[in-house]
Amino acid sequence: MRDRFRALHEAGLFVMPNPWDIGSAKVLAAIGFQALATTSSGHAGTLGRPDQQVTRDELIAHVEELAAAAGVPISVDAERCFPGDAGGVTRTAQLLADAGAAGFSIEDYDPATRTIDPLEKAVEAVAAVAAVAAQHGLVLTARAENHLYGHNDLDNTIERLIAYREAGAEVVYAPGLRDLDQIAEVVKRAEAAVNVLLLADGPSVPELAEVGVRRVSTGGSLFRAAMGALVRGGRVLLDEGRQAYFDDAIPTAAMTQLFSFPPRAGED
Repeated sequence: MRDRFRALHEAGLFVMPNPWDIGSAKVLAAIGFQALATTSSGHAGTLGRPDQQVTRDELIAHVEELAAAAGVPISVDAERCFPGDAGGVTRTAQLLADAGAAGFSIEDYDPATRTIDPLEKAVEAVAAVAAVAAQHGLVLTARAENHLYGHNDLDNTIERLIAYREAGAEVVYAPGLRDLDQIAEVVKRAEAAVNVLLLADGPSVPELAEVGVRRVSTGGSLFRAAMGALVRGGRVLLDEGRQAYFDDAIPTAAMTQLFSFPPRAGED
């Protein structure tokens, strides 16, 4: 799985959506996506919590379940890689390897202080997990969180991404970028495989491919879309007594077929 995942980054662009549980992972794999990634906000949502409120043990159990069930490589949104837990970020990286991940990401935003980590501190963390990732063949993605938190200095973002690449990250990622020219600048200057978060008001997948982006992910948006459908359907049912959600519902037989992916030995 890890070799398959790394090979996807060698040329062209691939889309790596973010399921939030076993069922959504199996459905996305069954309809043809070649790799998947966890979503911290979606996973937290399945537990009835806001983002950044999942423990390391809960994340590792989640990764084990998805890696065993999906049949395609799984990359992990590991947030800051839990530097405050026993063994710190290196222990987290080792646990992710043991859980069957094909890759994982580390980010430079600290929710405890609501600040972006100083560059030196962030680079140190990237280098620490990069050593473990290299040992196990995991693809490491390093994230610069500036643009999610109002720090729209593109030069600083690119400086960070270059430093993370030099510290051992194979993929770099600045979620929140939506201007195609800025994304093209990141691709040009970072000199690494670039992941972009697909946004409603951002460039399309073909546009991102044109400027050399290697990977596109969806973050928590598919989970939020599913919850939006649940809320809309539930409100119509409650307020009007109608089953408006039937129009978009997948038939039971189709769900059974989707959930049978990957085929068992001996099946087509």
